[in-house]
Amino acid sequence: MDRLTSMAVFIKAVDLGSFAAAAVALELSSPMVGKHIRALEQHLGARLLNRTTRRQSLTDVGRAYYERCCVVLAEVEAADALITNQLGEPAGRLRVTMPVHFGRHCVVPVLWQLVERYPKLELDLSFNDRFVDLADDGLDLAIRTGTLKDRSDLAARRVARQHMVVCASPAYLAAHGRPQNIADLAAHQAVFYRRQGHVQPWLFPQVDQPPTEIMPPYRFRFDDLNAIADAAVAGRGLAWLPSWLVREPLRSGALIRLLPDEPAYPYDVFALWLQSPQMPSKLRVTIDALVQELPKFMEC
Repeated sequence: MDRLTSMAVFIKAVDLGSFAAAAVALELSSPMVGKHIRALEQHLGARLLNRTTRRQSLTDVGRAYYERCCVVLAEVEAADALITNQLGEPAGRLRVTMPVHFGRHCVVPVLWQLVERYPKLELDLSFNDRFVDLADDGLDLAIRTGTLKDRSDLAARRVARQHMVVCASPAYLAAHGRPQNIADLAAHQAVFYRRQGHVQPWLFPQVDQPPTEIMPPYRFRFDDLNAIADAAVAGRGLAWLPSWLVREPLRSGALIRLLPDEPAYPYDVFALWLQSPQMPSKLRVTIDALVQELPKFMEC
């Protein structure tokens, strides 16, 4: 007989105080409950229960064995729950923080597809560009771009790359000329992105060496990427922006991509989550979906 099943029968008989009560609870016959108990006793070579017509009691060996059986079956149930969590349908609340514009334009469409696929999944989304503490803020997942700080408590996976392009409006280029190379950028006005008080330089990849950092003259500093794109369309200067953000202005001609022979700088996009022995299925399917689907929403 299966020993784990016999252990479960033994525990139930002890907990309920009789073979008859265990039989009812387990939907077995009383003789079958007795067979499971006898199988364990024959395997162990020791009596587990003292039984009379009126009562039953554990032997000393039976009491020790009962305690260990409880531990063993609890571990088996935990193992089963782990697999169910890994393979079962994702469910529950998924709490995600993401950059404002990248989140709205690229991440959210992927998450809409995900909740259509898994009706038991709920979304709780936060849109901000500040650095957050996943544990303190009660978050499951963070989407962040650029270079990451080394954190031993976090796991990270690159889910996409956004490519940065220099662009300007036809009106600006008509008035100020068109830069032909990186060095020409110094002669032009620019609109810069400011993050947490710091102005971010423009980066251009170089073969086998760090990227070149460029900071053209500027009068305008914004902490909003859409505002920078609007300023560029209005002819206020050159802008260095993610290609997905200016996809429509580039297609319509409201903006023109500059320096097309220069490789676009790739800003990595990462999913971050707290390290744990096992990953919940809702988190696993979300990260897999981002890896597969995000690039489609970032094509220029």
